[in-house]
Amino acid sequence: MTTAVDRDALRTTQRVGDRVFSTATIVAGSLILAVLAAVAIFLFVQSIPAFLAVPEDFDPGVSNFWAYVWPLAFGTLWSALLALIMAIPVAIGIALFISHYAPRKVSQGLGYIIDLLAAVPSVVFGLWGIGVLAPMLQPFYSTLVEWFGWFPLFAGPVSGTGRTIFTVAIVLAVMVLPIITAISREVFLQTPVLHEEAALALGATRWEMITMAVLPFGRAGIISAAMLGLGRALGETMAVAMVLSPSPQVIFQLLTSQNPTTIAANIALNFPEAHGVGVNILLATGLILFVITLAVNMLARYIINRRKAFSGAN
Repeated sequence: MTTAVDRDALRTTQRVGDRVFSTATIVAGSLILAVLAAVAIFLFVQSIPAFLAVPEDFDPGVSNFWAYVWPLAFGTLWSALLALIMAIPVAIGIALFISHYAPRKVSQGLGYIIDLLAAVPSVVFGLWGIGVLAPMLQPFYSTLVEWFGWFPLFAGPVSGTGRTIFTVAIVLAVMVLPIITAISREVFLQTPVLHEEAALALGATRWEMITMAVLPFGRAGIISAAMLGLGRALGETMAVAMVLSPSPQVIFQLLTSQNPTTIAANIALNFPEAHGVGVNILLATGLILFVITLAVNMLARYIINRRKAFSGAN
């Protein structure tokens, strides 16, 4: 039988534990903010000399920092956008197959394979892009330019190696596929069973049930998954640096030998040889990438919060 003293001691112990846990969570959350602020301050302080640099500090033909970083930012956003265009439909299809079509054993095995794909190092994807994907796609690129060269995106001359921005986009699409698929799968599995059963009871087919109940419920989750995948694609370094033949230009053509490079790949390729103001210029481009990635994640959180009451992504 528990006495009043025992109950008071138990409440005291629980209160101590609650205080310890609350303090630990506050410290952990504050530590994240402190690290983020420290990174931002470091990048900003180190970027000031780049903002004030003279044309002689840049490559020939570049007058200031913004003229230097604009092609890099364009290449970063362009390659990531192409990757998302290819990855999102495939990821949603795989997630729907796992959650609503495949038998349990098949869905478990396929889900494990998708998760395992996320553990493959980016350098392996880069080697695959150089050794397998680029040579395999080069004849296809030649056919595209021959048949659809009148369309600006497929204008020639075609690359003889296959190492183009489109190849990089395919590699990035494969790399972000596990992230988008895993999040979309979990969101689809959280769809209320009553919603699905109500649609089926009204005579809807399985696909009609998915379009009426599952996809509307998971719309915010799909968008947030795409934003997280975009963040991964924006910051990818080694795969892009290994596959791409870079050119500091704004080029929309997908299949030529001249391709815009990305901020992360440019830093990885040039940092070992940089010195003086050159180091500050590369750090300033890192600040631009930091701002772009932060904006993408803030946009994803805003979209999720707009549909908080009807979203499985929270």
